[in-house]
Amino acid sequence: MPYTPGEQPKEQQYIKLNTNENAYAPPAGAARYLQSALEHAQLYPDPECTVLRRKMAALTGLHEDEIIFTNGSDEILNFAFMAFCDADTGAAFPDITYGFYPVFAALNGVPYAEIPLREDFTVAVEDYCRIGKTIFLANPNAPTGLSLSKADIERILTANPDNVVVIDEAYADFGTWSAVELVDKYENLLVTGTFSKSRSGAGLRLGYGFASAALIKDLNTIRFATNPYNINALSMAAGLAVLEEEAATRAACEAIKKTRRQAIEAFRALGFDCTDSQANFIFVKHPHIGGERLYRLLKERGILVRHFSPERIKDYNRITIGTEAQMQVLLNTVKDILDDENCTSKTNNE
Repeated sequence: MPYTPGEQPKEQQYIKLNTNENAYAPPAGAARYLQSALEHAQLYPDPECTVLRRKMAALTGLHEDEIIFTNGSDEILNFAFMAFCDADTGAAFPDITYGFYPVFAALNGVPYAEIPLREDFTVAVEDYCRIGKTIFLANPNAPTGLSLSKADIERILTANPDNVVVIDEAYADFGTWSAVELVDKYENLLVTGTFSKSRSGAGLRLGYGFASAALIKDLNTIRFATNPYNINALSMAAGLAVLEEEAATRAACEAIKKTRRQAIEAFRALGFDCTDSQANFIFVKHPHIGGERLYRLLKERGILVRHFSPERIKDYNRITIGTEAQMQVLLNTVKDILDDENCTSKTNNE
């Protein structure tokens, strides 16, 4: 079963709150970098991503040989399944998490275990200790938005010294700590990230990984065996421009966090259950309207959110945090739907 991406409809204009794109545009300076790259587009891009790695090393405090850039974080996740899993060393990840993990496992012929989250959607850390598998954990998790603590991740790392632990930090900049600070402490840690979320670069297809030099060497072996020119010159140039404007990235993240807090409060006031998301989305359900019905009614009114069909989460919808104006339109529309469905009176009578 292939991965199913979020809807990208062309037939009409929607308020798109379904694919966790950043509500804010990348820095204006990116255009200048792109123009410069275009002037040399007849040449192959630098397969070492030298300038990007140097800049990221300066931002993170890591060595350049502890950093790899890939075509989106999906590519490095696939590389991790290829490099660190096989028929004897399978993979393990939560039963509710990023939908590409089982796809990559199946694609690479890797046996895998889907470990159930607790009833409150938190990760049962003890279930990942001494399991003899390569572990994949999104932190914060998707679609729940919940995070693991530093102590939890260190417990998993120390309990699995002979296996790689992959911490997928696609959403970490929106509220949780980063495991990058543990890279020099644990040889079995791989941290992955992306420009698609906090750095407003979903269209760039630019991802990265942080790990010991030995693990990065293994990943580069696979990269050079598949596509050494995996980062095109335009993405490389735009990525550097974004890293040069780190303050703008942080400001956009703070704006999204503020809007997220407001959205959670507003949805809870309307009777919704909401997880304490630390990502650029919220995960909500209402006791008197099903998740799929709410999704369809919102779509009819020009608003896209993400609905998932697995039994445990079928009553929930994942809603990307948009601008304050977009979120206000969403909330007004949700209120109208609840009124039309007689859900408001039911909630008030409880």
